[in-house]
Amino acid sequence: MFRKEEMGDDAFVIAEVGQNHQGDLAIAREFVRIFAFEGADAVKFQTRNNRYLFSQDAYDAPYESENAFAATYGAHREKLELKPEWLPILKEDCIKYGVKFMSTPFDEPSLDLLKQIDVDILKVASFDLGNLPLIHRIASLGKPVVMSVGGGRIEQIRSSVEAVLSHHHEVAVLHCVSEYPCEYNRLGLDNIEQLIQEFPACSIGSSDHFNGTLSGPVAYLKGARVFEKHVTLNRAWRGTDHSFALEPEGFRKFVRDIKRVRHMMNPKPTEELGDERVFKKLGKSLVAFVDIKAGEIISLDNLSGRIFNAQHVPVRESNQLIGRMAKRDIAKGEPIHYEDVQ
Repeated sequence: MFRKEEMGDDAFVIAEVGQNHQGDLAIAREFVRIFAFEGADAVKFQTRNNRYLFSQDAYDAPYESENAFAATYGAHREKLELKPEWLPILKEDCIKYGVKFMSTPFDEPSLDLLKQIDVDILKVASFDLGNLPLIHRIASLGKPVVMSVGGGRIEQIRSSVEAVLSHHHEVAVLHCVSEYPCEYNRLGLDNIEQLIQEFPACSIGSSDHFNGTLSGPVAYLKGARVFEKHVTLNRAWRGTDHSFALEPEGFRKFVRDIKRVRHMMNPKPTEELGDERVFKKLGKSLVAFVDIKAGEIISLDNLSGRIFNAQHVPVRESNQLIGRMAKRDIAKGEPIHYEDVQ
């Protein structure tokens, strides 16, 4: 799936739901249906065992925020988790709508759960870059791995990528800036080229938290082939990620524009140049600007251009006539043909 030689110039786009489903199975299922329709290749969720992941103090800490779903941080997170029994339902929906089911395991119990439902793709979050024990456990399942490198230094990225490669080569390394949202002038997309140079055997991509769509096509031009973008059904919903996520129409354009880029690069065939319909209709032909006598040299001063129903010598070919001698008298306004000069 992510082997560089197999991907070629194809783009693989991931719709990152995260916890924007609001802890509601019906909404989560709508994310799969809608974003599969809008062009996603994979729909990604997040999987946590909060009791395992957080210490008791962290779990019980008061949480005062306009985005809070509960009074303590642990209870807040529990409100936003997908129940384990929902995951097989979501995977079946992904199969139904023709997209890959993907999730980020934030801890070992969550990884075991995703193993049981046979997740298609596993994600290593930027938070776990350098977490070699967890990365080895993730890679050992043999599933394709996508790794974000936000906040990571190159030596941490190297060790993490090597940990996956020690198990298999189905890995995509995504440039990422861990700012939520990330302003356009903080995206740092030039780093994609550094990752391509550093990891020539890996597919390289981009995971951004920018609230627009331009980052996708620009990242593709830099060499990215795997793209992860946060999505929502309503930017006004309560939650930290909705404001910079793309709604369905925005995501459709994100996918469309990324996949158009490579088709914009090839130059037009030379034999088609000047043969465009607009030139046949409105293209100017060379005419005599003044009366030209036989034996007179064609020059800048005695040429002009006019539009005829049928095109004669196009004005863009004036360099082919200038400096040549008229073989006959040519009246002012009369079109000039190649056979009129020598």
